[in-house]
Amino acid sequence: MTPDAFIDKWSRADRTERQAAQEHFIDLCRVLGEPTPNEAADPDGYSFEKGVSKIDGTGGFADVWKRGHFGWEYKKDRANLDRAYQQLQLYSVALENPPLLIVSDTKRFRIYTNWTNTVQEKHEFALEDIAHSGTREAIGLIRDGDTTPTPGIH
Repeated sequence: MTPDAFIDKWSRADRTERQAAQEHFIDLCRVLGEPTPNEAADPDGYSFEKGVSKIDGTGGFADVWKRGHFGWEYKKDRANLDRAYQQLQLYSVALENPPLLIVSDTKRFRIYTNWTNTVQEKHEFALEDIAHSGTREAIGLIRDGDTTPTPGIH
């Protein structure tokens, strides 16, 4: 999938979280040339709907999780991404404390660093920013757990 096709498809979409999350993530993997959870070499360490016990003792599911890399929580378009981040924080211990906590809807993305003994950074970008190679390169760094700031991502 090309970046332009991805942007076109998802700029027109108005779906619920449940209807959109996995397809959106798979399409993003196609744009970045990355394997999806079902194509991964380690199926136990990369999955959709990773079941977790929250720090308050209740259960939940992280939308996407990759061991040692990230936890990802989707929300429907125009939802409160601050609440999505709070939800993902409740999951983070059960997700083995990934170095990146990512929240998004199909049109906005936030990447929070979660490194031990460091000040957290927040990087934000919009769907249209996927057209820029710098944004795609920054997103691609997620696979390596690298959070080096990239121009164009703020």
